[in-house]
Amino acid sequence: MLLFQKRFHEGLVRGDVRLTFRRWDKPHVKPKGRYRCHPIGVLEVDAVARVRVDAITEADAVLAGFTTLAELLAYMTSAKDAPLESTTEVFRVELRHGGDGDRVELALVDDLDADDNREITEKLRKMDADGPWTKKTLDLIGKHPRVAASQLAAKVGRETASFKVDVRRLKKLGLTQSFEVGYEISPRGRAYLESKKRPRTASRANA
Repeated sequence: MLLFQKRFHEGLVRGDVRLTFRRWDKPHVKPKGRYRCHPIGVLEVDAVARVRVDAITEADAVLAGFTTLAELLAYMTSAKDAPLESTTEVFRVELRHGGDGDRVELALVDDLDADDNREITEKLRKMDADGPWTKKTLDLIGKHPRVAASQLAAKVGRETASFKVDVRRLKKLGLTQSFEVGYEISPRGRAYLESKKRPRTASRANA
């Protein structure tokens, strides 16, 4: 989880705030990680670096949601902190808003065991009872991440509204995640799809 004061939330969602500086002893986030930020959804981390205070610029301060560098440095210093020196090292985190975070806890759980995989398979089988669509939809999202739902629906000759309903069903299983534009296969979804490939690979190896 990444915590931000309420005053930063609007900028994070709009994309105006794309940096944060933290006085951590060690990094609490990692590149390509997705972290809950209540109540705005998910934040995606693009890069993490350790930098000296004297390397932080006015432009960095603006991207972190401040008016000036002095305001940022004052914000980073509390009564319990040691004073910030020019040589003090802090963590510079590049990030962006990563969607609504619906069922993010489940979507980020990717350590699936055999029972998890069987349960997901059975639920997808029931969804396909009136005609197979789940695999085709997951494959489509996997090949075209963050593409508008209308464009995805057109690729498979479907109406946008019903396509969105079906993607929401997959999201309830934690297999996909929604973004401002389009969708992606979630970490849970990737782990499940990889598990489905392994038996076929093993079969070919034994042939």
